[in-house]
Amino acid sequence: MTSGAEPISITRGQGGQVEVEGVIDPLARDVLRRAGFLFEPSLRGPWVRLPFDMGRDWENEHATWAAEMLSAARYPVRLDPDLRHDAPAPVVASGPRRPAMTAQAPPGRAPRR
Repeated sequence: MTSGAEPISITRGQGGQVEVEGVIDPLARDVLRRAGFLFEPSLRGPWVRLPFDMGRDWENEHATWAAEMLSAARYPVRLDPDLRHDAPAPVVASGPRRPAMTAQAPPGRAPRR
């Protein structure tokens, strides 16, 4: 990709749908399909969007994944800040650790030997 190329924009539209705009070549098309985007025919060309009603977390995860893959392929990408899927905070253990549990027979049943 050239540095002057128009960025591929991944945004949330007015109706709440996640869609892609920009020049999409065959490689970018494959990347977007891999991330779950659909290519719907329309009068102005293909409408590139994620499926409806999958939930904001799912949409954000797939939009971020698409942006990361496109960036890795050296495409200029613009991802709406509200679509960023933040990694969950690391779980910090508090208190003493419990010993590992071993498999036990259900109540009323003798252990297997």
